Amino acid sequence: MAEARISQAEFTCPACQDLLQDPVAIPCGHSFCKSCITGCWDQEDEKRVYSCPQCRQTFSQRPALAKITVLAEVVEKLKKSKLTADSGDVQCDVCTGRKYKAVKSCLVCLNSYCQTHLEQHESFFRGKKHKVTDATGRLQEMICQKHEKLLEVFCRTDQKCICVLCAMDEHKNHGTVSAAAQMTETQHQLKEMQKTLQQRIQQREKDLQQLREAVESHKVSLEKKRSLSPSHFHTHRITSRS
Repeated sequence: MAEARISQAEFTCPACQDLLQDPVAIPCGHSFCKSCITGCWDQEDEKRVYSCPQCRQTFSQRPALAKITVLAEVVEKLKKSKLTADSGDVQCDVCTGRKYKAVKSCLVCLNSYCQTHLEQHESFFRGKKHKVTDATGRLQEMICQKHEKLLEVFCRTDQKCICVLCAMDEHKNHGTVSAAAQMTETQHQLKEMQKTLQQRIQQREKDLQQLREAVESHKVSLEKKRSLSPSHFHTHRITSRS
């Protein structure tokens, strides 16, 4: 099965460095966990100047937080699909004594290999279809517990990865595609969601800027009207006669 390579950083809160929880957007366009940005701004209440923890843009008034439903759905889908890989290094299963960092994992042998043992593995199984992938500590999660076969098929009916035997058995009449094809489609969907989200945030910022300009223009216009009011002319005449 093709292993997920969607970057978790794209869905990480800049404040807590974890996956976004209840994501919200602020006027500068950056996204945070609602609790994180609320906590940051609670500490800035006394100064009455609020800033973005990422770009440091400041706001004279505490901005309203815009909930990002689309991003919340993306992050939830990311969690459920287990698209994020474990961050720790994987050790070689063959090394004795000191364990070296594994560079590849074999989906047939269910072992991970350092560069030296990978070369030995490839030499020993030359000509045989042993599929290797980037080193992962989740090999057991990639194998069907019932048939001990690689989970290389995705059942769209049940929204889960299955093996070829499962596809011919209990998932026989279900809609299925290869796991690799499903991964490509999911990555495309996530990119489109990100693009749409960014466009919405940019439009929101544009609308906010136009509103600010309209308010400022109204203030200027009001000041001009006040300066040209009858009481102003009356005061001016009295001053001239004196």
